[in-house]
Amino acid sequence: MQIRDLPFTDPGMPDARSGPHFLRWLGRNQLDGQLKSLAWGILHFGSIAVLPYLVGLAVQAVVDRSGGRLAVAGGVMALCGIAIALGDTMLHRTAVTNWITAAARVQQLLARKTAQLGSALTRRVAAGEVVAVSTGDVEKIGWFVEAISRFTAAALTVVFVCVGLVVYQPALGVVVAVGVPVLALAVLPLLPRATRRADHQREKAGRATELASDTVAGLRVLRGIGGEDLFLDRYRRASQEVRTAAVRSARMWAAISAVQVLLPGLLLIVVVWHGVNLAREGRITIGELVTVYSAVTMLTYPLRHFEEIAMAYSFSRPSAKRAARVLSLQRTTHAGGERTASTEYAGVGPHAGAPTPTGDLPTPTGDLYDPATGLLAPSGRLTAVVCGDPDEAGRLAERLGGHAAFDDAQELPSVLLGGVPLDETALATARTAVLVQDKDPVLLSGTLRGLLDVPASGAVSADEALDAAQCADVLDALAQGSVSEDPLDAHVTERGRSLSGGQRQRLALARSLITDPEVLVLDEPTSAVDSHTEARVADGVKGLRKGRTTVVLTSSPLLLDRAERVVFLHEGEVAAVGVHRDLVHSEPRYRAVVTRETDEEQASVNLTDIKIDIEETA
Repeated sequence: MQIRDLPFTDPGMPDARSGPHFLRWLGRNQLDGQLKSLAWGILHFGSIAVLPYLVGLAVQAVVDRSGGRLAVAGGVMALCGIAIALGDTMLHRTAVTNWITAAARVQQLLARKTAQLGSALTRRVAAGEVVAVSTGDVEKIGWFVEAISRFTAAALTVVFVCVGLVVYQPALGVVVAVGVPVLALAVLPLLPRATRRADHQREKAGRATELASDTVAGLRVLRGIGGEDLFLDRYRRASQEVRTAAVRSARMWAAISAVQVLLPGLLLIVVVWHGVNLAREGRITIGELVTVYSAVTMLTYPLRHFEEIAMAYSFSRPSAKRAARVLSLQRTTHAGGERTASTEYAGVGPHAGAPTPTGDLPTPTGDLYDPATGLLAPSGRLTAVVCGDPDEAGRLAERLGGHAAFDDAQELPSVLLGGVPLDETALATARTAVLVQDKDPVLLSGTLRGLLDVPASGAVSADEALDAAQCADVLDALAQGSVSEDPLDAHVTERGRSLSGGQRQRLALARSLITDPEVLVLDEPTSAVDSHTEARVADGVKGLRKGRTTVVLTSSPLLLDRAERVVFLHEGEVAAVGVHRDLVHSEPRYRAVVTRETDEEQASVNLTDIKIDIEETA
């Protein structure tokens, strides 16, 4: 795999059981690049390892006044120099390729997982953690993957040198062979503490990133209430905590680096002292002493890769753990998993006896039914759902979109569309059938035309959707800052931050309307819109979605009044069904949610109703 071939056609299915499993899976998928890097690393380090022997041979040739051996040693040293330069160049090239391709593979996997889970991702994983995984963690994982081959080449070189010294000069070679493993393993007792400090630093950095992203996202609100200084102080404290943690982590790694410098120096002193004594006794020649000395000096270079691999693993292990956690998230399905085209669907709930599709499964159609709450949204009608708990409404919207949910560790039954369990259908089929717009939709930066260029049935044009969502003032605001006469060519800033909350909501609503799905689920689509605009939006949505199934989770009287069917959920179950005007008078709990009555007001209304009933009875 070369950089020019990116992105991957298929990044594969990762082993996300744990961080180490994920790293091993990445290594296996980079095997071709790893072997190339290993080969060039062996050439590079091996050529360096040969130099001490050639230096010793040249010194001994000078001592023996042998010009022929000196010329041979010089010629071989020149060839080694060329091999070192070539090996180093190609090792760097292949190592960087491994780094970039590994990072690209992880980024593609994360992007695919984000597309699969959609808004459910940020409900399961903090937004700051997702940002940390997709940015800094990706680089650390790529660093470890590319460092493996260089470390392996360095380790093989160290073994080769130690064995060669034992064979070449046993008296000194044994000292080196015993001392080198000590050098390599000396830092192991320090690694756990260094790893803990590095993990602490990354945790603090993740919190600071999340705080910064939340602050930027809510900057308009903060300015409105004068809270910039408060959040600035919070971020300042968080950043100082990151700095302190980074300094403590750096001190530990500095200590490890110092050990890696100190111990080889001590080994070199021992070798020189012992070698000089052997030379005085005549047991070794000057050339042999120079060879062993040069070999020990050379070993400090590959031994540095032992420190690097330890550092790379310490930094990449928690990064891989976080990445594996995100990649292990699945679109929750029931025990049966996703249904295939050969699976038959029996009618369930209110759809018993419905036709059973077989063969190539079309997009399911029909009534939308949630067995967990008893919610029924008839096909082709506008149904409004009122929940007293906003969090409950969010979970319901997610489940209506085909994501199975759990309540107190109990698996909830699947939502059915025309008798078809949504969370057991293929993801593409479920998303074609049901589109869920949550209460905080995201607008990507780019032109308005690009924002509205979404997969759609083609039955609804952009102009119709924008008109139904009452986006005329939004178009005017965008056109004022655009050089183009066509409002669709106007630029939308990241997350639409140049627009108000209501304008962003209406643009997102228009985008959803263009898609024209079989079922459209809207969670509080007008919570940031004034009442006059909200009434027009309600009429526009009702008119444009005529004949299509639409579910609106809201407590707005204006939207509820225009719904053909209103369902009131209390404590997770359907408590009342009807139209808004009837439910306001007949269902006190519904009235309390919609009109925002206090407990005292509700009690007063109940007493009034009792008095009226008594008078009518009398």
